[in-house]
Amino acid sequence: MTVPVVLLAIALVAVVALLAAAGAGKLARMDGATYPTALTRAATAFAAVITLTAAVAAALEGLLT
Repeated sequence: MTVPVVLLAIALVAVVALLAAAGAGKLARMDGATYPTALTRAATAFAAVITLTAAVAAALEGLLT
């Protein structure tokens, strides 16, 4: 893979993770959660997206080599 493709993929994953975190935080606030609780839920969603992406990348790397 070339460096620009890898950087674009990393940027795309970061944007998707941030959008998921923002959505989780907003939904938590709409549900009546306090700001610290909403921030915790947003951080959990962000970490989950990053972890899932790393797991999928590792599985694909194993299949493609």
